[in-house]
Parts: sequence; C-alpha cells; structure tokens
Amino acid sequence: MRLHPPYAKRRLARALAAALTAGALLHSGGAAALGLMQAYEAAAVNDPTFQSAFQDAEAGKEYKALGRSALLPNLSANYSASRNHSDLTIGKSFSQPQYYSRSSSISLRQPLFNLDALARYKQGIAQSAYNEATFSGRTQEMILRVTSAYIDALFSQEQLRLAQAQRDTLVEQRKVNDRLFAGGEGTKTDSLETQARLDLSEAQVLEAQDNLQTQRATLAALIGAEVDTLDGLKPEFRFLAMPEGGFEGWRQLALERNPELLAQNFAIDSARQEVNKSRAGHLPRVDFVGTYSKGNSETLNTYNQESTTRAIGIQVSVPLYSGGQVSASSRQAVASLEKARAELQAKIDKTLVDLRKQYAAVSSGMARIQALDKAVSSGKLLVTATEQSIKGGVRINLDLLNAQQQLYTSTRDLAQARYTYLLGMLKLRAGAGILGAGDVSEVAEYFVKR
Repeated sequence: MRLHPPYAKRRLARALAAALTAGALLHSGGAAALGLMQAYEAAAVNDPTFQSAFQDAEAGKEYKALGRSALLPNLSANYSASRNHSDLTIGKSFSQPQYYSRSSSISLRQPLFNLDALARYKQGIAQSAYNEATFSGRTQEMILRVTSAYIDALFSQEQLRLAQAQRDTLVEQRKVNDRLFAGGEGTKTDSLETQARLDLSEAQVLEAQDNLQTQRATLAALIGAEVDTLDGLKPEFRFLAMPEGGFEGWRQLALERNPELLAQNFAIDSARQEVNKSRAGHLPRVDFVGTYSKGNSETLNTYNQESTTRAIGIQVSVPLYSGGQVSASSRQAVASLEKARAELQAKIDKTLVDLRKQYAAVSSGMARIQALDKAVSSGKLLVTATEQSIKGGVRINLDLLNAQQQLYTSTRDLAQARYTYLLGMLKLRAGAGILGAGDVSEVAEYFVKR
C-alpha cells in the first residue's frame, strides 16, 4: 500500500522563541498560575526526550547531502618531497648522488554512469524524509506527554480542592450534630456517623496532597521548572468540533498523515534503494577523470628533470566476480524490503485499531459528560432536599451524608470525564497525524487563571 501524503514542515524556530519567553515566565519570581501553552512551550526547550529527538532529526537531515555527494565530483590533491641518497654504478663508474625529489598533482573524478551512487542519492533523500516524519511523530508525542502531565496535575489539584471542600462540609455538619445533641434534639449516633466520615475525609485530603505533589513533580521534569499553581478548568464547557465524515474521515486522515505510517513508507523507499545498491555491484562504472601533475627529480632516472603532465579521459570499471557477495547482498536486501512492507501493513492495522478506540472513547466521553453534568445538578438538589427533609423529620443524618458523598463523587467524576475528553481529542488528532501547537492553544482556552 503506497501513501503519498503531504505533511507540514515543522516551525521549530518559532516554537523555541516562544518557549524562551515561557521559560522566562516560569523562572520569574511571580506566583502566576502556569497555563497549558506555557507548559508546552517550556517543554519544547527543556524536555530531554524531545531535545534528543530534535538532535536526531538534525542529524537525519544530512543523509540527503551524504547521498548527493556520491554523484558530485571528487577532487583531491597530493604533494610529496623527499631527500634522496643513492648509490649509482654505471660500468666501472660509481657515484653517490644526493638530490631532492618533489611531486604534486590534482585529480578530478566525476561519475558518469554509476547506479550505486544514484541509489545512494535516492536513499539519502528517503532517509532524511524518514527522520523528518519520525520527528513529527516525536513532536506529537511531546504534546501528548506535556498535556497529559498538565491535566493529571490539574485533576489532582481538583481532587484536593473537592476533598478539602467535603472535609469542610463535614466539619460544619459535625458542629451542627454536636449542637443538636447538646440541645437534646440530636443523637450520639449522628455525631459518630459524621465523625467517621470526617476522619475518612481527612485521610483523603492527605492522599490528594501527596498525589498532587507527585503529579506536579512529573510536570516539572518536562518543563524544567517548579510548578506551584495551574490554570483551572472554566465552569462552562463545550465540545470540540469534529471533522465531517465520522470515523471514515479520521481513518482517511490517518492513512494520509500519520507520522508513523509516513516514516514507514520512507523506510520502504530506503530499503528499495538498498536493493538497487546491491544489484549495482554487477554493473559497470564509468567515470570522467582528469589529472594535472608536476614532478622534479622524482626518480634516479629523472634526476635533474622537471615534468608537467595534463591528462583527461574516461575510466571504465567492470566487475567480473566477487565470490558471490553481490548476489547474497541482493537477496538479503530484497528480504529486508519485504520485511519493511509487512511492517507497514502491521502499523496500518495497529494505527486504525488505536484510532477507532480513541474515536469511540471521545464519542462516549461526550455522552458521559452530559450524563454526569445532570448527575451533579441532581446531586445538588438532593442535598438541599435532604437537608429540608431532616428538618421535617423525614430523613436522618446518614441520608445527608450519603447525599453529600454522592455529590462529591459525581463532581469528581465530571471533572475527570472533562479532562479525559480533552486529552482524548488530542490523542485522536495525534492518531490522525494532525496534532499541532494550534490544538494545544485550542485546549488551553478551556482553562482560566485562578
């Protein structure tokens, strides 16, 4: 299966410039909350995994130049000078001449017919494109890593806030129970029930604090700075726009633009040129050669003689037999090519399965958010109604505690569902190969400084 998708060239210089600004903000003495875009821009500079991928991509650019060099002229120069002590016998005459010999030359070789060099050139182009596509994938992975770390830290922050709110509510509830019991209107059981819930809530607050510190440390390792506070999720929540065509539209995007599939196609191109390189071992090579050389007393026979030679011509090299090396390397290269083709199909299958999984998760996530939004509204009404019923003697303290716990759980699940949906949309776009800084900016609009 052959893919010919155009994909955007990276604009890393702009991202790095923005990241430097973000880094300055992160290291300043202000206590402003960290935004998602700031975290992304800082990670583009400070994340060691991404920097490693960037340097690998920079090195990969040179494959094209290395391949092209095999088609370009090869120019070399040589110079030698030596002092000679010789014994010369001519008939009965014997002498020991001492002299200096010098030689210099410039040689030019330009390939005229060299299929091995042509294959190396095409392979260099494919290898550079492979690294470019791979780096595009690493960039999207970095976006997902920093966004996931940011959302995990933010959800941990939200969990802590909710746990503290629940604890504070239980503290007030215990005071009410104690007051009622002191006035003879409540029971000891009500106070014990509330105290038990309060003790559990205190433990949950401590657990949430520890989890928040862990998630902040994970995010800090990516952005290269300590994290104090994060932007919070806006109360109003909207769903991101989905491309037309349903899953089939996402599938087509993935086949055309997924970086992993693009890279594997370039790997196939490289393997194909490896086959051509191996088969070129059976074919002749034709070069244009030119030499300009000067000599002075180069040998004893040319003692005290100077010479200048200018030569141009054609050199033909014809391989005859190499012990079966060419045939063996050709068969090996063909096997590697077939392996690369099989790997492409395996990656296509895996990519589409993962894409369908993410598409289903996003679709169900939208319905889950709507359901939990209703559950939170209903939970608030239930708490209010239960409080009124207790005053009327219809409900008891335990009912109120259960209603409050239900509201807490629904609120927490709603926050988690919203975060999961936003991250799921980014994963879906990454699977389709269209995830970029613009998507991070769009998701960042869901958060507001607190």
